[in-house]
Amino acid sequence: MKIYLDPGHGGSDPGASGNGLNEKDITLDIARKVNDFLIKNYENVSVKMSRSTDIAKSLNERTREANSWGADLFLSIHCNAANGKARGYEDFIYTSLSSSSKTAKYQNILHQEVMKVNQLPDRGKKKANFHVLRETKMAAILTENGFIDNEKDAALMRQSSWREAVARGHAAGLALALGLKAKKKSDQIDAGLYRIIAGSFKSRSGANERAAFLKDKGIAAIVIEENVSGSVWSRVQAGAFESRENAEDMLKAIKNAGIPDAFIASVNIPVSTELSQGYSIAGKTVLSPEMMNQFVKKVNPQAINLGYYYSAFGDHYGIRGDVAFAQALHETNYFRFTGDVNSKQNNFAGLGATGNGASGASFKTPREGVLAHIQHLYAYASTNSLPPGYPLADPRFNLVKKGSARTWTDLNGKWAVPGDQYGELIINLYQAMVKEAKGMLDGVLKEIDKR
Repeated sequence: MKIYLDPGHGGSDPGASGNGLNEKDITLDIARKVNDFLIKNYENVSVKMSRSTDIAKSLNERTREANSWGADLFLSIHCNAANGKARGYEDFIYTSLSSSSKTAKYQNILHQEVMKVNQLPDRGKKKANFHVLRETKMAAILTENGFIDNEKDAALMRQSSWREAVARGHAAGLALALGLKAKKKSDQIDAGLYRIIAGSFKSRSGANERAAFLKDKGIAAIVIEENVSGSVWSRVQAGAFESRENAEDMLKAIKNAGIPDAFIASVNIPVSTELSQGYSIAGKTVLSPEMMNQFVKKVNPQAINLGYYYSAFGDHYGIRGDVAFAQALHETNYFRFTGDVNSKQNNFAGLGATGNGASGASFKTPREGVLAHIQHLYAYASTNSLPPGYPLADPRFNLVKKGSARTWTDLNGKWAVPGDQYGELIINLYQAMVKEAKGMLDGVLKEIDKR
């Protein structure tokens, strides 16, 4: 299947401009990303671009090249401009084509896929007598991706994460329209996605409020429900990206918007051998109690200091206390206790909280609550009896099938039901802790160097 990508304008022709941006730059970046995504992810597809750099090329040159190459589809990518007030996305096919034509069917699919991800108002599917639509021999579509002279649309265009999302929408639309066959996962390059999690809520209304808040900030988000430890949580996802760099851009934008506890959740991307194996529950605690406490206090300044207990009990039982701490953050929403368990229960792992208002176990002190958490993890990770030194605090210790979860991802469907990504979410949160700790250490070293 041959696809001709035409990033509008170029060289001495900047196209539309506004808010410090030129259309030629935006369209070229989007087109490059469309090209890369198609080549990486689909079989038997050839892509030719009218320009892959900032050069000038006439409309006649573009259509002649596509026709002589024998393209199956011509896609021209543009941005709009008007009076500074107009906003939104629209696409065009040639005026004389019927709504039942093959090109119109392609347009319907492409329009739907791009609108899923572009965060722009929908200006509709249209027809026009543009040169690239009239002079091409194959199906041809022209997309107008926002108004560059509109402040809100331009703010999106500046984000590389937005341009990637729009490119993915174009590529997905092309793949569906043309029936492209996806490559096997083993044949894809960086096949996974980086998802941005911008909040987890016990109530759907809370998640909806967070998504609406992000929308007001120009950031599209969706609400996904997940069953965690028997309770349904509503998670706010603000994008999914192939590139870690673009995901970091979106994460930065979300944090700047006022959501400090947002984080990146990677899916199907083996960052290391240990991660691909799900991280062992048993092992040495790496992060110090101070690092754990400082991490949570950046999100919840009123959080109780539990780092010492997780480190000490983790070392005693040979359990990764720092990852267990990340699990506690996940279970309690950074010790804010927005689910069925309340703060007075000192239940940091949701032990016995099976949903539908069941608040689970209670412990006399925070120390006892952490001890029970670590013992419960020991029951999953080992077939041995508890080592001496502390009394049994976990009321559910004997309910666990011993040794049934050696890694954090093994807890999927056990600690959390169905919890398909439960272990992955814990690992991602732990990685955020490690990154924060590294930043702290780098800062200390820089201060020492100054002295």
